[in-house]
Amino acid sequence: MDNEQTTDYAIKLDIFEGPLDLLLYLIKKNEIDIYNIPIALVTEQYLQYLKMIKALNLDLAGEYLVMASTLIHIKSRMLLPAPEEPEEEEDPRAELVRQLLEHKTFKEIAANLGSRPLLERDVFTRAALLPEDVEKSTTDEEELTEVNVFELIEAFHRIVSQIDRKELMEIDLEKLSLTDIINNIMEQLSLTKSLTFEDLLKEKRDRRRIIYTFLALLELIKLRMIKAYQTSVFGVIRIFPAVES
Repeated sequence: MDNEQTTDYAIKLDIFEGPLDLLLYLIKKNEIDIYNIPIALVTEQYLQYLKMIKALNLDLAGEYLVMASTLIHIKSRMLLPAPEEPEEEEDPRAELVRQLLEHKTFKEIAANLGSRPLLERDVFTRAALLPEDVEKSTTDEEELTEVNVFELIEAFHRIVSQIDRKELMEIDLEKLSLTDIINNIMEQLSLTKSLTFEDLLKEKRDRRRIIYTFLALLELIKLRMIKAYQTSVFGVIRIFPAVES
């Protein structure tokens, strides 16, 4: 799905994680040593993600483009021939590694603080429990883990690429409303308690509705109204309400 197919939709949605989060995700996904980052690989995958974000017509913050320039600059420095006389020159990746380690530390601290009970946070609502059938279907080796926005974007791209383009309608005369789609998703969750990410998207048969549905999911996650979980890498992603109804 390219940018030309989505530019008419005029929907902008902030990506609520930054470029350092994307880099940490790529490092984890590729099982990379953070102290020895293969900059060419990471740069290539980082730019691929930017293309996917742009294809969704999401509001791409300037800091993502700054990081892209930084990665390309580091990559170019790494390609330079080594000097004949060894010098004590700092690794071009050193500053990036420092930023990543610092950001990772702050994220872990924030996660620990966020897991603690807060005054009045759970007075009116409490976290929704996973349905029994889902709990029983998972083993210790297949523990459900919450997915982040980058994993959702990757899953979205993979699902859409598998849909037969001939089945996708080019024109949708129905006026779409992001609010209506959000309400529809929440209504479905109130009845079924969980929905698969794939079913939500594959049941749509026009490009604009597929994209709007995905944007609605991102907005609901941003508002902490739903949560997305996955049993394994590339496993089924299930959507649950964040609180019990």
